Amino acid sequence: MKKLILALLLTVTATTALADDAKITAELKKLGVKEVEIQPSPLPGMKAAITDQGIVYMSEDGKYVLYGSLYQVTDKGPANLSNKLLMSQVDKLSEQMIVYPAKNEKYVVTVFMDITCHYCHLLHEQMKDYNDLGITVRYLAFPRAGLSSKTAQQMESIWVAKDPVYALEEAEKGNLPKELKTADMVAKHYRLGLQYGVNGTPSIILPNGELLGGYLPPKELLKVLQDL
Repeated sequence: MKKLILALLLTVTATTALADDAKITAELKKLGVKEVEIQPSPLPGMKAAITDQGIVYMSEDGKYVLYGSLYQVTDKGPANLSNKLLMSQVDKLSEQMIVYPAKNEKYVVTVFMDITCHYCHLLHEQMKDYNDLGITVRYLAFPRAGLSSKTAQQMESIWVAKDPVYALEEAEKGNLPKELKTADMVAKHYRLGLQYGVNGTPSIILPNGELLGGYLPPKELLKVLQDL
């Protein structure tokens, strides 16, 4: 009898959770949101919704919404919990990244980059130094001029090339792709960047999901990673 009661309670709880998620999704879509993924939230009575327009926190009855980054106060300062939630979205794009692996890998960072960005060039020129320090660098495309720009089309050609690493190396030398493609894959990277609040490149996603805006030399980036 006890086992039966426990099973019924678990069923009711699971059904309620699904109903809450469905209600939250429905309410957000009324507001014009197209893509919604519901996840647990550290806020009691709230769910986190990862949407195409960023992360929102919504009450389980769908009546109250909080929009913006959620921070946790820690001994090392505020930690952006919203960006950490987006790591699941980063992982979904792992097969689309251009990767420069470190042989003795200690850390993995993901970088939103633009082939027209001076500081992205500077970072790329020091790739061996990052790798030698045990830092694997993974690139996602973030054309600062938007998805309709020539840069976005060139970056699409690079990312969908048979050898994306070679194509990127050529672009870094100034040999930009002649064939322009519709920025379909790049659009996914770009939307993730917008969800993170990226407004410039390079922007570096640290292993804990936090976003570091701007270029850091190899040894300075290593120090940041060691301090996490």
